[in-house]
Amino acid sequence: MHQIEDNGIPADQLGSVTWRKSSASNPSGDCIEVAALDSGAVAVRNSRDPEGPALVYTRAEIAAFVAGAKDGEFDDLTA
Repeated sequence: MHQIEDNGIPADQLGSVTWRKSSASNPSGDCIEVAALDSGAVAVRNSRDPEGPALVYTRAEIAAFVAGAKDGEFDDLTA
């Protein structure tokens, strides 16, 4: 598996946040987790690497992604 370096910030540097994941996540833990930050931004991390990097997005960026997901724009990525 290819390792991506320097992508995001260490999740533990975000302080005390509440991570959550979709109820549709599979039992093997292959999913992402999200956390609302005090700044209003949203952090995203890989649930299999909770100490690894977290990407931080604005609310507007998350809203655009969720709208696209609801419209099926990323369905081809799950096939």
